[in-house]
Amino acid sequence: MIHYICSYLKLILYFDHAATTPIHPEVMELVKLYSETHFGNASSLHSYGAKARLAVDQAFHAMAGILNCDAHQIVSTSGGTESNNLVLRGISEKNGFQGHIITSSVEHHSVLHCCERLEELGMRVTYLPVNRDGLIDPNSVQKAITDETLLVSIMMANNEIGTLQPISEISQITKERGVLFHTDAVQAGGSLDCDVERLGVDFLSLSGHKFYGPKGVGLLYMRSARQISPQIIGGAHQSGLRGGTLNTPGIVGMAKALSLAQEHRETENARLIGLRDQLIQDIQKHISGAFLCGHPTQRLPNNAHFCFEKIDGESLLMRLNNRGIAVSSGSACTAGQTDISHVVAALGLPEQIAQGAIRISLGKNNTDTEVSELLVALREEIEAMRGL
Repeated sequence: MIHYICSYLKLILYFDHAATTPIHPEVMELVKLYSETHFGNASSLHSYGAKARLAVDQAFHAMAGILNCDAHQIVSTSGGTESNNLVLRGISEKNGFQGHIITSSVEHHSVLHCCERLEELGMRVTYLPVNRDGLIDPNSVQKAITDETLLVSIMMANNEIGTLQPISEISQITKERGVLFHTDAVQAGGSLDCDVERLGVDFLSLSGHKFYGPKGVGLLYMRSARQISPQIIGGAHQSGLRGGTLNTPGIVGMAKALSLAQEHRETENARLIGLRDQLIQDIQKHISGAFLCGHPTQRLPNNAHFCFEKIDGESLLMRLNNRGIAVSSGSACTAGQTDISHVVAALGLPEQIAQGAIRISLGKNNTDTEVSELLVALREEIEAMRGL
């Protein structure tokens, strides 16, 4: 334990922004302001409460402007997991746990595990396969829809391999069939256009800490709340959709973080894509037995996911950690598990390749020099491991 802590403290290069991001300084200032000075409960009637309520309302309107919706169509949550559960469980409960849900085999566990629980309660769930690049065929959605289908839930961008799904194409199908459509856009919020009208979705989940906002706060966009039964009961907060005192510092901070991310989206995406593509090219050139996971171009700007043949991903992660470099071997929500990732397994890779999974997710502070240092470390550690 002492050795691990010491290794952790000397980390200097961070390449795990898909797991979480450092809070932006401007966001931190707002979080501190509404934690220390304007700390009132937004439901209180006195001036402290009124100031907090005004800040929350302004934050909701700012986020609604980015999503191209009305502020009342947004409900604040504790993050992406709660947002996903709210729509999946909320719709199922509203329909007496009788009906059909369509999702994919590569969703985040907050969707997959929720669906497994819903199956126990009486729902029927179809898990669609993906191709070698992690893409869903929209035609498979069309074929899977039945008269009992209540909801299709397909993530906008995969949290492990970075593949971008054809959300607009799928939404055209669900609209034609009169089926509700939800997308988990947690990984997309900081780098992609989340205009709900352009996407054509009925529900969209976001989480603040994925785009340099605070942890413990997220949102669910709902085209209409009538199809959802609340899952957290207590008081009339947020029009009865989600009980509990509003997280004013978190909501204000998330709105600021989302605004900053979208304001600089084009220039930052171009920079990240340049770093990402160079990294992918160099790994493929200099490291044998390296398999790029996910679509080669239809992927998140900051994501480079590889499986290295005859390498254990967890061991490689820890060797890099001991050199002061932070990467991931998969989703942060499955850290510590030794099984091959369900996302990588869905790609159909042989086990001796799939077990060598490493996710590199770049961020706004990463530089060309840091990426070069990462490449050197990867080459040396993989050569050392194969030598053993």
